[in-house]
Amino acid sequence: MTRIKRTLIILCVLLICVGCDQVTKTVAKQRLPKSGVIRLLNDTLRLQYTENPGAFLSFGANISEKERYWVFTLSAGFFLSGMLIYLFMTRNLNQNQTLALSLVLGGGLGNLIDRIFNEGRVVDFMNIGIGSLRTGVFNVADIAITLGIIWFLFISVKSGNNG
Repeated sequence: MTRIKRTLIILCVLLICVGCDQVTKTVAKQRLPKSGVIRLLNDTLRLQYTENPGAFLSFGANISEKERYWVFTLSAGFFLSGMLIYLFMTRNLNQNQTLALSLVLGGGLGNLIDRIFNEGRVVDFMNIGIGSLRTGVFNVADIAITLGIIWFLFISVKSGNNG
């Protein structure tokens, strides 16, 4: 893959991920009730506004604000910066690997923007499930991160079986 093609893929995925994430979070902030749940598709999808000071499934939400800042804002910022450099500098990534890692980076940047501009909290607003079997509350950035990780793992396992 040429350097120009790789750069375009990375930039397009980042723009789409961060853009969609930030737009949906803005709409959630403005339109969703601060308390209460909107139930859609026979309660398969719930829209409920929440702000998460922790990580995935509120992990780390109970540590001090200063520790959360170091772990979830500064450390994440350094990690995402390293990931961006890796994506641009590594020549042996194929198109699928580049797309998958760009999704992870785009989602991570979307959540990092929240932490920087929302007092260390990430806006979450979606929950899916059936009956009592439900996900945690998440956002578009979380979807991008999850899809990117699953896609990258699938690619890695598939290429490992071929070689």
